[in-house]
Amino acid sequence: MKRDDAQVLEGSAMRPSAAGPAGLARAEAVLPARLSLEARGVRRMLAALGDPPIEMKLWNGETVYAGTGPAVAGIRIANRSALFGLLVNPDLYFGDAYSKGTLAVEGDLVKLLEMIYRGQAKAPPPKGLRRILGWFQRPRPNTPSGSHENIQRHYDLGNDFYRLWLDREMLYTCAYFPKPDATLEGAQLAKMDLVCRKLRLRPEESVIEAGCGWGALALHMTTRYGVRVRAFNISREQIDWARSRARELRVEHRVEFIEDDYRNISGRCDAFVSVGMLEHVGREQYADLGRVIDRTVESGGRGLLHSIGQDRPSLLNPWIESRIFPGAYPPTLRELMEVLEPWPFSVLDVENLRLHYALTLEHWLRRFEDARERVRAQYGESFVRTWRLYLAGSLAAFNTGKLHLFQVVFARASSNDVPWTRAYLYDKGK
Repeated sequence: MKRDDAQVLEGSAMRPSAAGPAGLARAEAVLPARLSLEARGVRRMLAALGDPPIEMKLWNGETVYAGTGPAVAGIRIANRSALFGLLVNPDLYFGDAYSKGTLAVEGDLVKLLEMIYRGQAKAPPPKGLRRILGWFQRPRPNTPSGSHENIQRHYDLGNDFYRLWLDREMLYTCAYFPKPDATLEGAQLAKMDLVCRKLRLRPEESVIEAGCGWGALALHMTTRYGVRVRAFNISREQIDWARSRARELRVEHRVEFIEDDYRNISGRCDAFVSVGMLEHVGREQYADLGRVIDRTVESGGRGLLHSIGQDRPSLLNPWIESRIFPGAYPPTLRELMEVLEPWPFSVLDVENLRLHYALTLEHWLRRFEDARERVRAQYGESFVRTWRLYLAGSLAAFNTGKLHLFQVVFARASSNDVPWTRAYLYDKGK
């Protein structure tokens, strides 16, 4: 997707000084001894990131650049307070300063964030500092009351807000693009079909869905695959929307949307599915989720977990956890297995849809920018900048491999009713 800098960013394209990149390099070569204390701090920060081609401009007119060749993007810092936060804890205070407008990006925001993520991967902070920051930046608890508060802060912003930039069915999870040029609507339908094929749904089977969003998957399973669904969610806004859609489609007798915590799920099912909820469960509650799956899935049953994840254990970006997704944690594959391993389940299939999520986010970011004036009128400029950074940062994280998207299919360990080949995943009806 071609990003329009005037839309994705808050300023014009990056404009180096009149001396050009070579002049910037010469200036950096002769100025270190005369740089202010603030500029020296910026210089050390850039060095820790591997000297990316990012030009840093301070409020006093100083410019710091240590990259080679033209600057790809630039950052303008408005005051000492913004700089101090950036130097002390950039993962948290970069986002706060950007949202307030005391930090501005010149150039392509996504490319800038990709360079920062790649630099961080090459030079992670010292272990001691990681432990200190980890202590202060622990995710918010996902107890029953804590989960309700965490979900309200994100999903109950209002259905009208999400309608501005999601697809028609209001799916807020990774789409599946059979071809890169597929529409977002087509890719989200393809994702739901892929999930249903992986679950091998048969007419009149019973399905439990944990964390159903606005109900699109539950309604798709019911109307397209003829199953009966009980779908659970603790977001009042989403549940009300889903029930309304079920009435419109006249399937309320086949799909039940229940406003309740996943820990209270009871009854039995042929298939258990959770798409985009595990990130909000919290690792401390994985045993609770596994216990729910074990007590609900029939002896010949199966299930699917769909979750944002990562390669190595690490807390979610603290700014996103604090300002966007309180309580969220993306597991590694090993950690995800903690949900299933204590119970008699076997993993049948694992797929990583990382690049599909990157493309999904490109669509969301473009649609959000197209609707930014309406968002600004309702929520204000700071909200627009916060969500722009969240979507752009997520896109950069999936593009660089900082985040992944795992789909894990499992079944009862003793069940021999399992696919003989993988053809059923891609040939509909097999």
